[in-house]
Amino acid sequence: MLDTHNIPQHIAFIMDGNGRWAKARGLSRTAGHRQGIERVREIVRASGELGIKVATFFAFSTENWSRPKAEVTVLMRYLQLFLEREVKELDKNNVRLRIIGQGPPIPSYLQKKLKEAERKTQDNTGLVMVLAINYGSRQEIVEAAKRFARRVQQGTAHLEDLTVETFSDYLFTEGLPDPDLLVRTSGEMRISNFLLWQLSYAELYFVPKYWPDFKRPDLEETIAQYQRRERRFGRVHVS
Repeated sequence: MLDTHNIPQHIAFIMDGNGRWAKARGLSRTAGHRQGIERVREIVRASGELGIKVATFFAFSTENWSRPKAEVTVLMRYLQLFLEREVKELDKNNVRLRIIGQGPPIPSYLQKKLKEAERKTQDNTGLVMVLAINYGSRQEIVEAAKRFARRVQQGTAHLEDLTVETFSDYLFTEGLPDPDLLVRTSGEMRISNFLLWQLSYAELYFVPKYWPDFKRPDLEETIAQYQRRERRFGRVHVS
């Protein structure tokens, strides 16, 4: 049984292994991505029911543009279909959708749909579902530094105003709590340029299963593992 008083407030997911899941079954990589979307739907629903406040999904990185053009095109189409089919359901379930990342080279029609989806759900007060699309953490940090520098140039901020706490206000994740737990599927043990600043004190959990096989019981197991750990944030444990 999970301790309902110790549910992570924010879980971030690196959804890895769609292609390998499909290959192991003699299917196309796009079939793996399609199944991966089903898992997103299930994990979003479970997250809200378990009392998680924010669930962030690494959907498409800045490096993913180097994949075969046909695969990228399919991924963009799946993202469009997700927005067309799921946003109404998210809104019905009081889920707020938030997009982090940069615009181009995401197609302009898709950028418009992403903004529309954010607007439609912006007043919802339940789970915040964050999609990281065309996202790279190093790029995010550089953009945050530029945003602050511009404010200094404009005279609306001073160098002394910048602290560890205030710098977070210039990131794409402004206003969101840092993740308590990072989950990466497929057995790979790396962060891959994802939320580098925000993950400073997160617990990391690497799951051997591919993302299409990661279901609600697996989510509950990761939370149970999280609850067994002692988070000291640099302090010494006092027994």
